[in-house]
Amino acid sequence: MRVVLDTNVLVSGVLSPHGPPGRLLDLALAGDLVLVVDDRVLSEYAEVLRRPRFGLPAREVDALVRHLRAAGEAVTARPLAVTLPDADDLPFLEVAAAGAATLVTGNARHFRPVRGRHEVRVLSPRQAVGSVL
Repeated sequence: MRVVLDTNVLVSGVLSPHGPPGRLLDLALAGDLVLVVDDRVLSEYAEVLRRPRFGLPAREVDALVRHLRAAGEAVTARPLAVTLPDADDLPFLEVAAAGAATLVTGNARHFRPVRGRHEVRVLSPRQAVGSVL
């Protein structure tokens, strides 16, 4: 299965490795899922994981992001003619569309377009785990 993990899923997987987000992160790190990324997605992962409230050592965050970059499939995403409630979510949708991937998010409502439409499959972490196993 080809996936784009929304940042909230990645962070949840790092902080609570025993739930569905953690399982998805494990599957991606093991190569059992194809993680589709671009530089914008990887930069957001790094920026959010480095926030002091999470208390993660910078070297561990950097190592994780390097691993995700190396293990993931990088795509060049084209802009989509879609307006989302939060424009910061658009790169994840664009990467999923470019990589023919499923977008996995804990906030599916963020990916309901206000204007335009998209053909990207959007699943919750629990749904995605159920699709893989």
